[in-house]
Amino acid sequence: MKTENVIANSLENLERYVRENNFSGYDPYDALNSKKLLKINNKLLKVLLTQFFVYSPINFRALFNIKPDKNPKAIGLFLSSYCRLYKSGQIKKKDFEDLTSKLVDYLLKNNSKGYSGYCWGFNFNWQDLSRFSKKWLPTIVVTSYVGNSFLDLYEITEKEKYRKIVNSICRFILEDLNITKTEEGICFSYTPIDKHIVHNANCLGAAFLSRVYNVTQEEKLLECSRKAFDFSLSCQKNDGSWDYSIDPITHKGRIQIDFHQGFILNSLVDFINYAGENDEKYRQSLMKGSEFYINQQFEDFGCSKWRLPWRYPVDIHHQAQGIITLSKLYTAVKNEKYLEFAKKIAKWTIENMQDETGYFYHQKWPFFTNKIPYMRWGQAWMMLALSSLLHAKKEDYYYETNN
Repeated sequence: MKTENVIANSLENLERYVRENNFSGYDPYDALNSKKLLKINNKLLKVLLTQFFVYSPINFRALFNIKPDKNPKAIGLFLSSYCRLYKSGQIKKKDFEDLTSKLVDYLLKNNSKGYSGYCWGFNFNWQDLSRFSKKWLPTIVVTSYVGNSFLDLYEITEKEKYRKIVNSICRFILEDLNITKTEEGICFSYTPIDKHIVHNANCLGAAFLSRVYNVTQEEKLLECSRKAFDFSLSCQKNDGSWDYSIDPITHKGRIQIDFHQGFILNSLVDFINYAGENDEKYRQSLMKGSEFYINQQFEDFGCSKWRLPWRYPVDIHHQAQGIITLSKLYTAVKNEKYLEFAKKIAKWTIENMQDETGYFYHQKWPFFTNKIPYMRWGQAWMMLALSSLLHAKKEDYYYETNN
């Protein structure tokens, strides 16, 4: 069977699984949706328990009364996927309208309240070593992906209500997030309650602003977007990679090279495209980062590495991001090697990580496979990835992506 047909069949089975489960499922990081675990008064223990749930191949959630649920980021990714399918003629107008109407309704009812504009967070509490984030605390990452899904809808429908929503999202980014200012540029915080300097989050927010600028021609959006990219590009390493984050006090970088590199590359493609930037430094940064991403973060046969230098586990989010990033790079530079490698990643993932019922497994280790069907982490990203790949050559291919 031709690779394109394999991918199309895989996407059809995945989309059916997602609809049959009403877009709801577990998340790798939803441990603190358990009232028992949430009551634990020990930060480190909460972190360890969350990580146990992430990597355990046995799903213990039912024992702790953790239930499947919808996730705003997943809903945004599904919404963008359906926009892609509609543009390519693979879904009828009536079905598109019915499905997207339900997804939009969820997003508008479950936005985070009390901020300057529309914004979204996760549907679970989250504990890491530096902070506790309550359920629905908005993040620039979740909000940017949801915002892009509304832009996708706007490009299809030209409905003013979607334009108003994305304008509102810009107010959240510019007015509610903390902004670190440096000589090189600016960096948007991850949430309104921190001042973290995280490159993929900064670039995602900046790319969203540039895409809205392309619609509204509001110069402030372009200015802030450019300053944010100038900052993160100034931190790119000589090999083309970025540290995950920078400590705002010690200025020391946190080395974590994984799928987040793809987030930055996707964002940079969008910035160059939507902002109309011709400065060669942006394109050189993109090419240098892309070569590192392809050559260092993936095996030749299409399997991703987890976090350099570690090989395992093979993670479905990494696989999906590889497909998305390479498909997007192809649309940007029209180099066939990107498209062919995206197909190779997709084929390996379908053959090794897709269940016969349609969903994708979480992680693959040398001697076992974690087959838990996480909705956001796996299914939403793979649906976006496969729809992006199948239509990468379409003239009407838009979308920012990701994961």
